[in-house]
Amino acid sequence: MDLSLSEEQQAFRELARDFLEREAVPHRMQWDHDESVDLAIVPKMADLGFFGLTIPEEYGGVGGDYVTYSLAMEELGRADSALRGIVSVSSGLVGKSILFHGSEEQKQEWLPQLAAATKLGCFGLTEPGTGSDAGSLTSRATRDGADWVITGQKLFITNGTWADVALVFARTSDDGPRGVTAFLVPTDSPGFEAREIKHKLGLRGQATAELFLHDVRVPDSARLGEVGQGFKIAMGTLDKGRLAVASGCVGIVQGCLEASVAYATQRTQFGRPIASFQLVQDLIADISLDADAARLLAWRCADLIDRGEPYGVAASKAKLFASEAAVRAADNAIQVHGGAGYVDDFPVAKYLRDARVMTLYEGTSQIQKLLIGRAETGINAFT
Repeated sequence: MDLSLSEEQQAFRELARDFLEREAVPHRMQWDHDESVDLAIVPKMADLGFFGLTIPEEYGGVGGDYVTYSLAMEELGRADSALRGIVSVSSGLVGKSILFHGSEEQKQEWLPQLAAATKLGCFGLTEPGTGSDAGSLTSRATRDGADWVITGQKLFITNGTWADVALVFARTSDDGPRGVTAFLVPTDSPGFEAREIKHKLGLRGQATAELFLHDVRVPDSARLGEVGQGFKIAMGTLDKGRLAVASGCVGIVQGCLEASVAYATQRTQFGRPIASFQLVQDLIADISLDADAARLLAWRCADLIDRGEPYGVAASKAKLFASEAAVRAADNAIQVHGGAGYVDDFPVAKYLRDARVMTLYEGTSQIQKLLIGRAETGINAFT
């Protein structure tokens, strides 16, 4: 479906797909079994521009618009969602936070390295006791002369054991969400520890970690934005992050569609291809419908960002629909494949395992519904 895409956007999508078909798809099941992608692919992805999209050229990026970014995330989701997470967290959540809230010195220091993927970032918001209620986080940063001393714990942090810099959100006062401040913390700082979380249901190739900060000392120049603005920075950044998740989910749905059509047209039962049976076509039609609907919701959000218009609610709608659609599509794809879909000879089982977390992180489906409901009614259900 190429509606409204420019020649440049279509060319990038084709380039991205060709690259990922060669460099990722043949290895994704091995990475899944090994619980780690081969990080040798990261600089290759950076050379193609994945990490530099929407980061201005003056800071080492390749520029580009958010529709192209959405297309890139879709192709990554189709190939291997673990790769999508590496890019969207490092150059998306961390890079965009620095781009929009960092000092000129912070931009010059970090953005060229993130855009080139010579350094990776992780987003330290979630804690063992605070997921959806991020404004109640308990990690604390205390001022000590010209420095800050940070103590706390973070959980389910993508790129946590691979990152060179962690964007850490810590409490600088007891004033609820207004008491949170953001800091750029080098992961080689004394007192910083990352422990990888293994044996996940999905996204096994992606490093997910628990972070421990034991009196980690950083200078005030590591503070991102103003004191007390951390929660606002996190929520604003997550809006764009939801576009990345939604687009990656479109890729999962598209992958399920392609795999199901290929299998159904080749597999025969009762003397004919199973694609000729009405109920198999019913399953494939549902996947196809979800692919188009989710993609258009993601594109609408990306287009709003490109035009400088409010996009937060559109991001919630895209993330909600696409993540739930990814789970439906993968479940339907397994049904099309029958018993073959329950083993790793085909990609659909991995699609289902990877899709399931998409309804949870960067705002659960229930949180997205509350955000949409607040926009429609003007009534805040969070308080």
